[in-house]
Amino acid sequence: MYLIAEHPYVKVQREVNSVEQVNIEHERVIYLYNDRIVTQHRVFSIEDVLDLSYRAIGGEGGLLYLHTTGGLYTYTVKTSPQKFINAFKDYWKK
Repeated sequence: MYLIAEHPYVKVQREVNSVEQVNIEHERVIYLYNDRIVTQHRVFSIEDVLDLSYRAIGGEGGLLYLHTTGGLYTYTVKTSPQKFINAFKDYWKK
């Protein structure tokens, strides 16, 4: 197992009390290895990953979509993950 690429993503936790709603951002990293993709709480075997895609939202950042045989997983990113996606696609062309 060796690291090919990594990209930061954000998990937003919303807390609501009687006065206000507070958004807490947790900085995390998604890792692409030669045999798996790893996030904070999930590990995806590379054979189960069908595709990666990205949709920009607003002026900055957007959503990174991880398409797997087990479903679609979405990760909020603050910068374009295009290099991460290209690394995945280049690796699978071999």
